[in-house]
Amino acid sequence: MDDEEALDAYSAAVVRVAQQVQPSVASLHVRGGRGEGAGSASVLTADGFLLTSAHVVEGAEQATAAFTDGTETVADVAGRDPLSDLAVLRARGELPAPVTLGDAAGLKVGQLVVALGNPLGLAGTVTAGIISGLGRSLPTRGGRVVDEVIQTDAALNPGNSGGVLADSRGRMVGVNTAVAGVGVGLAVPINASTRRIIEALMTSGRVRRAWLGVAASQSPLPPPLAAKLGRRGGLRVVQVVAGSPAAVAALRPGDVVVAVAGEPMGSSTSLQRWMVEEAIGRPVEITVWRNGALVDVIAVPRELSD
Repeated sequence: MDDEEALDAYSAAVVRVAQQVQPSVASLHVRGGRGEGAGSASVLTADGFLLTSAHVVEGAEQATAAFTDGTETVADVAGRDPLSDLAVLRARGELPAPVTLGDAAGLKVGQLVVALGNPLGLAGTVTAGIISGLGRSLPTRGGRVVDEVIQTDAALNPGNSGGVLADSRGRMVGVNTAVAGVGVGLAVPINASTRRIIEALMTSGRVRRAWLGVAASQSPLPPPLAAKLGRRGGLRVVQVVAGSPAAVAALRPGDVVVAVAGEPMGSSTSLQRWMVEEAIGRPVEITVWRNGALVDVIAVPRELSD
């Protein structure tokens, strides 16, 4: 294959995705307590739900969604989750067909992706690039992070937030959310975890999470313990909130958490992933390394308050 043929194949793939996905991507005009703003959104369901970034609609109760075919409608904010930077809106009028959701779990570094949105107020913009990295972390409000974030070199600019990151088959695999630098764009993945968040926002307008009341950082395990467990890292407890489930369970600063309910804990995001709605009010065994020995404690997570 010569250079011209390769370029034609690349161009054909991008054109195909643009034609398939662009009709389902809206430019958002938002008015709220923070003044006026702009962003992007995509049609999520045939019955009127739109998906965008939580920071796009922060402080707002509604937005105007406009599509490339001339369709325009007011959409009410149905739910937002700043901790995942996802939000859903419910349109008052008719919408184009929804996007097809993919699964970011199957992405590979180097894979072609196409970003569609409304950067700098330029509606209907399409840019293309590759997956530059996977498994990135994106800090959000509340001291939490969105894990498994997608990094791409597809050009993103203010206004792209809330738009679609699509694979070469036109499936939405991410929600464009941030520009970390020139040639470094980030997108919240569409995967099993974020699908649960989206469903919760559509049905109840909020996401319930469990809370232990502990701050921890990644820490290497002592060599004998690392050899025994077959891994190198755990989570060193640096703070325990007074009166929290962690305090009641007698977790202490200096403890190294190695497992929760038998699941290895090697990073703060591994503990964060475990703090889901199903864990609220359910006793859980936490295994820690303390004073040269493995110790099991029982904690009962509470619901994380707003």
